[in-house]
Amino acid sequence: MAGTLYVVATPLGNLGDLSPRAAETLKRVVAVAAEDTRHTKPLLHYVGASSELISFHAHSSDGALRRILHLLGSGKDVALVTDAGTPTVSDPGATLVAAARARDYPVVTIPGPTAVAAALAVSGLPADRYVFLGFLPRKGGERRRLLQFTAESEWTVVLFEAPSRVVPLLLDLAQVCAPERQASVSRELTKVFEETRTGTLPELAGYYGAAPPRGEVTVVVSGVGPARPPEPPPDAEERARALLAQGMTRKDAADRLAEETGISRNTAYRLVNEL
Repeated sequence: MAGTLYVVATPLGNLGDLSPRAAETLKRVVAVAAEDTRHTKPLLHYVGASSELISFHAHSSDGALRRILHLLGSGKDVALVTDAGTPTVSDPGATLVAAARARDYPVVTIPGPTAVAAALAVSGLPADRYVFLGFLPRKGGERRRLLQFTAESEWTVVLFEAPSRVVPLLLDLAQVCAPERQASVSRELTKVFEETRTGTLPELAGYYGAAPPRGEVTVVVSGVGPARPPEPPPDAEERARALLAQGMTRKDAADRLAEETGISRNTAYRLVNEL
């Protein structure tokens, strides 16, 4: 039988957030596929795990993927972790999960922390429906498209950003969104210097321009809300009577009627003359 690939969520920063099930899994598996082995090694030491560490990141060779799949195919259990939070969310873990599933190897989730849910929870913004866009491209047409998508989104939008690029992101968002658009910036979630600030996009851009943020950053932008259904056009005959009652000439009433109701001018003239 094939081994199981465990997708294990790890703490955002506070080691106390590691679940007992996650700790037990990390100790039990033969190997741990990690985005950055230097980051994961202290975590394994913390739980007393002696599992083999395998580097698996966006620039890993095909050999790393084949090695992990060979272990699974040989009946060995493997855990997949990211540097912080839930694997496959803005990291390359999805490639491994897809490859394991393509071979019908069991894939099991060990849920836990995620910066997306954590930032939403403390933002004070609606979270019943939201869109997660991860890291935007640094420049180009795709960045402009996603900025405009955020500006027009009916729902709350969640973004990741590196601390050095937070201010440019906030400034770009402020340009495409309404000035009063509300947002929050969370950094160092669950760590000693955790901070979440809320306000309009221009306010947040100004604050972090004067006090550059440090640590991992999650930006949450409020949505514009559901679109209002268009009001039905007024009843043409009723409106025509009202316009004539105001003392308008038949020609002027017909012109106004066509403009307000969307009916053709010929139809409007005929209706006014029939009254």
